[in-house]
Amino acid sequence: MSNITTLFKISIVTATLFLTGCATTQHQSNVNDPLEGYNRVMHSFNDTVDKAVIKPIAQGYDFIMPAPISTGVSNFFSNLNEITVIANDVLQFKFTQAFDDTSRFAINSTLGIVGFMDVASDFGYRKNNEDFGQTLGSWGIGPGPYLVLPFLGPRDIRDTVGLVGDYYTDPMTYVKPSGTRDPARILWVVDGRANLLKAEKVLEEAAIDEYVYVRDAYLQRRQSLVYDGNPPEEEFDVFAD
Repeated sequence: MSNITTLFKISIVTATLFLTGCATTQHQSNVNDPLEGYNRVMHSFNDTVDKAVIKPIAQGYDFIMPAPISTGVSNFFSNLNEITVIANDVLQFKFTQAFDDTSRFAINSTLGIVGFMDVASDFGYRKNNEDFGQTLGSWGIGPGPYLVLPFLGPRDIRDTVGLVGDYYTDPMTYVKPSGTRDPARILWVVDGRANLLKAEKVLEEAAIDEYVYVRDAYLQRRQSLVYDGNPPEEEFDVFAD
């Protein structure tokens, strides 16, 4: 994979911070952020890259792409993500959910024309969000320190390790040749960033300290995902574990 494609691929996670920033959050005074100085610099770097490269391309894509086609592209990549979701369902012993997610994938891959139409949602199969970071959390592994990665954006140590599993369960990892895989990854990034153009306005209006707002929102959201939306109240005070 070329360097520029790698940049586009991982910048989608940087863009995702705008979505996580939409959640209402309060400043966590005991957040485990020993690398805050470095993290703030990297946060600014990622934001600069996004504004200079990713966002302008996404705005152009959003302007020229008809809504039905854009929705179909988003559905296609969401359907591919079901492979990672199903793998983590099994690793978390969520066998009923694994069956439902497998059914969702099968329906959208066939009746939904390789995932371009989300027919499964009409049948009552909702989209679930599972990844290897969540799986590690379900196994009792703590998040560790907050960390902002170059281009990848907000993470913690647990989610950073989880990226390895996410990579190897991503179907696009195995697409060959690279001349086919790389354009698909670029399209995935641009389409995903375009979907966040409206969401980022909320962050710009709400955040006094954008770094703190994004950090706290990210940690709260990830903790909520690990516990399937029902984290123990005290767990929000364990960011310093």
